[in-house]
Amino acid sequence: MAEISLVDVSIRDGNQSLWGATGLNTAQILNIAGAMDRVGFSAIDFTSSTTMAVAVRYFRNDPWERIRRMHAAMPNTPLQFITTGLRFIAWQQADPDFMALAYRHLQRAGIGKFIILDPMHDADAVIEAARLVKREGGAQVMGALTFTLSAIHTDQFYADFARRLATCPDIDCFYLKDPGGLMSPERVRSLAPLVKAAIGNKPLEIHAHCTIGYGGLTSLAAADLGIIDAVHVGIGPLGDGSSLPEAGRMLANLRAAGHTVRADEAMLAKVSDYWWRLARAQGLPVGTPQSFDASFLRHQIAGGVMTTTRRQLAELGLEHRFDEVVLETERVRAELGYPIMVTPFPQMVMSQALYNVIGARRYAQVSDEILRYVMGKFGRPTSPLDPAVEAAILDRPRAAEIAAEPPFPTLAELRRKWGHAMPDEEFLLRAVMPSDQIDAMIAAGPSPAHYNPDAAAIMRLLKELAARPAARDIVIESGSTRLALHGGAHVAG
Repeated sequence: MAEISLVDVSIRDGNQSLWGATGLNTAQILNIAGAMDRVGFSAIDFTSSTTMAVAVRYFRNDPWERIRRMHAAMPNTPLQFITTGLRFIAWQQADPDFMALAYRHLQRAGIGKFIILDPMHDADAVIEAARLVKREGGAQVMGALTFTLSAIHTDQFYADFARRLATCPDIDCFYLKDPGGLMSPERVRSLAPLVKAAIGNKPLEIHAHCTIGYGGLTSLAAADLGIIDAVHVGIGPLGDGSSLPEAGRMLANLRAAGHTVRADEAMLAKVSDYWWRLARAQGLPVGTPQSFDASFLRHQIAGGVMTTTRRQLAELGLEHRFDEVVLETERVRAELGYPIMVTPFPQMVMSQALYNVIGARRYAQVSDEILRYVMGKFGRPTSPLDPAVEAAILDRPRAAEIAAEPPFPTLAELRRKWGHAMPDEEFLLRAVMPSDQIDAMIAAGPSPAHYNPDAAAIMRLLKELAARPAARDIVIESGSTRLALHGGAHVAG
C-alpha cells in the first residue's frame, strides 16, 4: 500500500464550511499552532483572500500578521493559500502587477503552498497565475481539478485539463477537489487513474467533502488506488458535515486498510480536543456524519443557499413553490454553461431560478452578478451559454451600464490614489476593502497572543457585567476559585 500524508483543512475550509468562515480569530488559531506543527501534516489549508477579508471585517485582525505569526509558530508545516488566480478579495479580476505584489507579500509573510483554482477550468488563467506565484517566490503551486456533475464534466474533460496544466513547469502538483461532495467511490476509481496518467510523476491529492456522505468513502477508495499522495481532512468538530472527513477516523481507516500514514496520533488527539473545547465554549456547530441525499446530485445546491431561498419564499408567501425553484435551478445552470456550484455561483444560479419562477417570464429580471457572468467578467464559461438565454439576459439597459464599467485599476493608478509611501500590506487591503474596516483593524492593534477556551464563558460574563454599571457587588465561585467584584473592583482568590 502507498505511503500517504494528511492535509489539514480545519482552519480555512472546515471553518468556512461549518462556521461560516467567522468562527476563528488569530489568538484562537495561534494557541494550537505548535501542536498542529507536530502532527505531521504535509500542509495546513490556512487562508484565502476571502478569509483575510473576514479577519479584518469581523475580528479587526491584521491578516498579514496572522500569517507571519502562524508561520513562526509552525515552521515545519507549509501554510496553504487557495486562490482563483488573478483575484484578491474582490471578485473583479485584478491587474497582473497588483496580483504579483500580493503573491510576493503572501510568500514573504509565510505562505509556502498555493492552490490555483479557476471555476471555469480555464487552463490559460491557471498557468498565468502559477507563473506569477513562481516569479515572486519559491512556493509550491497546486492545480485544482474542481469536480462537478454535468453533461460536459466527464473523466476525459478532467484528464485533458490536467494534461494541459501538467505541461507548465510552474505547477508542481494537483488535487481532485470535490467542494460539493458529489464524487462517489465508483467515480473516483475511474477518474483518478486517468488524471494520474495525464500528470505523470507530479503528486495527486484528494479533497472530498462529506456533504451527502461520500467524502470519507471516496477518499479511502482513492487511497486504495495507490496513486494518491495526500488525503485532506478536518479535525474533530471541524470534520464531517459539509466539511472534509474527520481526521482521527480517516487516519484509523487508512491504517486499517494497510496504508502507512505520516501522522502523530497522540498529537492529533490533542489538537482535536482543543477544537472540541473551543466549539463548546463559543457555541459553534459541529460536523456530523451526513446521510446520503440523491437529490443533491441533480441540483447541487448547498444547504445555506437552500435555507436562504426557503426563507425568501416564505416571506413572499410562496413557500409551496420551493420544489419548482429547485427544478428551475437545474435548468438555469444548464443554460448558463454548467458553472461549478461553489461560491458565488450557487447563490447566483438559484436566485435567477427564483426570479424565473415568481416573475412574469423567465429572465425578465436578472441580477448584476448574472449580467457580469454572461459578459465573462468572472472568466470564460466552461461551456457555451444557450444563445437565446444569453440574448435575453443582455437585452436590457443595465447590461450596457455594466459593460461600460471601468476595469480593475492598474497598480500604478492605485499607487497614485493611495500614495507611494503607504506600506505594501496596508495598500493591498485598502485597494480592495472599505477604508473604515482597515482603519478599525489598525486602531485595534496587534492580536492577543493567547486564548483559553475553558475561560471563554467567564470572559463573556465579565464583559456583560462591565456593560451594566448597576451590577456592583458580585461574587463568582467555582471550586477553589473565587472572583469578587465590589463596586467595580475585581478581587481574585
